[in-house]
Amino acid sequence: MNYNLSPLAGKTILVTRSVGQSNQFSDRLTSAGAKVIEMPTLEIGPPTSWAALDQAILHLSTFQWLILTSSNGVEYFFQRLAKSGQNQDALSGVKIAVVGEKTAQSLQKENIQADFIPPNFVADSLVENFPELLTGKRILFPRVESGGREVLVKELTAKGAEVIEVPAYESCCPQNIPTAAEYALVNNTIDIITFASSKTVLFFCQLTAPIFTYNPEILARVSIASIGPQTSKTCRSILGRVDIEAEEYTLEGLTNAIIKYVIKE
Repeated sequence: MNYNLSPLAGKTILVTRSVGQSNQFSDRLTSAGAKVIEMPTLEIGPPTSWAALDQAILHLSTFQWLILTSSNGVEYFFQRLAKSGQNQDALSGVKIAVVGEKTAQSLQKENIQADFIPPNFVADSLVENFPELLTGKRILFPRVESGGREVLVKELTAKGAEVIEVPAYESCCPQNIPTAAEYALVNNTIDIITFASSKTVLFFCQLTAPIFTYNPEILARVSIASIGPQTSKTCRSILGRVDIEAEEYTLEGLTNAIIKYVIKE
């Protein structure tokens, strides 16, 4: 009975979500019986300059669509909208498309419902299922300043849209590994490492390079869990494999995939 209620009992899971964004995911894993160690591999902050985003916000009426692909994008966009002295009325003529369940939830916190959410929680699905012809549409896309995927912009542009990309936030690598995470890695007490974006994979490897240089066998004993295809691609490229991939590309989907994997062990 306890096994069914706590399918992850006895498992130690390293969560690499960004600072301040790992709590809900960690709570899900803990509720399933896992011991969770957090090792933030992303720090989110403002872009180098607000100029491009602020300029776009001043001319919101010239856009037909606003595309938001992350909770960070939502948060920083609405911060700057308020800073400009405007409110949600400035978006009255603009439709909003979001990628991802968490992004949609963040938008709802602003008391706004998205006009379009693609059926799969990935950017590729947004273009494939877009509800209107894209020819001639002017689209505002606030996004991460560096390291984001270019495929969405390329595909929208190929379908005739004019996409205005503006940096809304930046993600960078933390300076240090938390003591508990470093101890667990060095002493090989981790069963599963989770990754929710390609950048978390890149920065994880950057942070742990000194550890794995001296003990490269550590990763061979750990299962690697990915939130979706693009993150998995990065895992395979850098880490050589993926053991667990979420079927639904959300944190809940990743939790379910981990449970399914552990039960089968």
